[in-house]
Amino acid sequence: MTKNIFIASAEPYAGKSVIALGLVNMLLAKTKKVGFFKPIISQQENGVKDKHIEAVLNYFSLPIPYEDTYAFTRQEVLQQTESENWGEMINTIISKFKKLEDAYDFTVIEGSDFLGEGVAFEFESNAAIAKNLGAPVLTIINGENKSTAQIVSSALNVLRNFESREVQVLGIVANRVKQEQVDDVRELLHMQLPKEIILTIIPLEKGLQSPTMKEIADVLEAKVLFGENLLSSQVDNFVTGAMMLPNFLNHIKENLLIVTPGDRGDIIIGALQANLSASYPKVAGIVLTAGTEPDEPVVRLIEGLQTIIPIIAVKKGTFETTTMIGGIHSRITADNTNKISLAIDTFEKYVDMKALDDRIITFQPEGITPHMFQYQLVKWAKSQKKHIVLPEGNDDRILKAAARLVSQNIVDLTILGDQAEVAASLKRLGLDLDLNAVKVINPATSDYYEQYVETLFELRKNKNVNQEMARDLMTDVSYFGTMMVYKGDADGMVSGAVHTTQHTIRPALQFIKTKPGVSIVSSVFFMCLPERVSVFGDCAVNPNPTAQQLAEIAISSAESSARFGIEPRIAMLSYSSGTSGEGEDVEKVREATAIVKQKRPDLKVEGPIQYDAAVDPIVGSQKMANSEVAGKASVLIFPDLNTGNNTYKAVQRETGALAIGPMLQGLNKPINDLSRGCTVDDIFNTVIITAIQCQESGQSS
Repeated sequence: MTKNIFIASAEPYAGKSVIALGLVNMLLAKTKKVGFFKPIISQQENGVKDKHIEAVLNYFSLPIPYEDTYAFTRQEVLQQTESENWGEMINTIISKFKKLEDAYDFTVIEGSDFLGEGVAFEFESNAAIAKNLGAPVLTIINGENKSTAQIVSSALNVLRNFESREVQVLGIVANRVKQEQVDDVRELLHMQLPKEIILTIIPLEKGLQSPTMKEIADVLEAKVLFGENLLSSQVDNFVTGAMMLPNFLNHIKENLLIVTPGDRGDIIIGALQANLSASYPKVAGIVLTAGTEPDEPVVRLIEGLQTIIPIIAVKKGTFETTTMIGGIHSRITADNTNKISLAIDTFEKYVDMKALDDRIITFQPEGITPHMFQYQLVKWAKSQKKHIVLPEGNDDRILKAAARLVSQNIVDLTILGDQAEVAASLKRLGLDLDLNAVKVINPATSDYYEQYVETLFELRKNKNVNQEMARDLMTDVSYFGTMMVYKGDADGMVSGAVHTTQHTIRPALQFIKTKPGVSIVSSVFFMCLPERVSVFGDCAVNPNPTAQQLAEIAISSAESSARFGIEPRIAMLSYSSGTSGEGEDVEKVREATAIVKQKRPDLKVEGPIQYDAAVDPIVGSQKMANSEVAGKASVLIFPDLNTGNNTYKAVQRETGALAIGPMLQGLNKPINDLSRGCTVDDIFNTVIITAIQCQESGQSS
């Protein structure tokens, strides 16, 4: 068992950052106290931070001062070794590391990058540092452009080299291995490596290798002419636009970068048109060479287009430009969250996390942090994949969230909308969402339409719904999506980015209906505060619940809390605590608390209680000394919608808390409502909690 791990490579561009990001993410699911340390960083210009350290600190919001994350620059190390002060340097590295180790449950250490001069010395220094810090090594081999024999030989050599220096090797990762080599590499290494070595083979992942338009623009020192908002587009291929247009169009591949002189207006316009066409793959961008820019009529034409791909201009010639682009090694940077997510997904897909877990985790987590909660949500959703329908395929945020959900393989999706319009929107947004991986259904022309109309008519004919009304209602995406869930053609639905709460919930109340013994549909938010996750109910649905309804909301919220791994301790909130207050509003809360205790004596519940007494241990012990809930409430039940909605928004804005939800509770099948101001993250998280609700409803039905 160990409190640290050293990630080392034996050559440049091996992909250490994928392992580092994946490891930190895995550890944060167990504890909030994770340190990150890179003893030697590459030389930085004044005021510029190491890109990888910055990406790790920013993405995971690690509260470590940047200057504590490294000891020396590469230049300092090379100068010191010449003057034979290596022993003093090791002492400095140890003391800086010990400061971190004392403050954190676990520290991920990353070796140096093997770039520039001094490569021969690099392996020795990494081995010496790992040995002096007492850190077992996870070593990365770069399998790119190597034969199977070369990969196996590299892995065995690195293992021997570390072991000859008495450094413990925990595992070997062969990264960027061609798909057709994966099985052979695994088999040969399994035969020759000691049993205790954790072996990981990661196939070549183009999405991690490919640079973005921003990286290319930075390396080329280019001027951005158009499409600055799409510079995050990924470039998988590039071609020189030196041929005639018809021939050039034959060379367009997915995520293509076109390199051409600025006076080739025909190539520029042809590329833009191809990008808009449903018959051609997506164009990532255009580089205009030789210091030339498009003529005024071409510029005017580009400016009038709704979708403009990134167009950048450089002073260099076409040959020099293509040579530089070919030499770019993409880095995972703080601003490229898509690539960070892909790196984490890649780690989780190929690394034996249980074996790692068994070897390195020594700590017992206290409570549940927001990162642990979100990590657990994704894990639960993936454990039993569900089918969610998103009725609002005409909204950009929905499509962006859908692309993320599909790329991480979390759920199966149906998007309601016109297929051609959805495809055009995906292209305009630069999203890599394969329409073969999702269903896109237009309700009015769907194979389901006629049977859904008939079902709706049968369900609602006693409520004065005739055939014609049923036909009309079934073209409404909310009704169609809800009917998919009712009929079992989807497991759950998430809507409300465009539609009102009423519009989203009405069909569910009409024919999904409430669970047995539940008379009221209510909602909860999972409030991810800096130190804990709290459940807030009901902040979205019921304006002024009765005491009976408030008790039902409390019981439903406690059940939701337990289902999502949070021990329910219910605070029935009011403007006074205990027996001190009087008045109609306090009495309602007092009565609701009594009903909860009577119906569910197994639940820990306190009420009436004020918010500060519910969540602050000091105030809680002063006001209600013997309470099991005061000061440590996890489920906070608000007396009415006015109080609840304002409080959750105030807490969210003032603390920077992430609010996941609202999640509707009490319905027979999961339907969830978004707010019209929702973000892509809100949609992503709401789909995940809906999928988890589907698992439960699937088990009970």
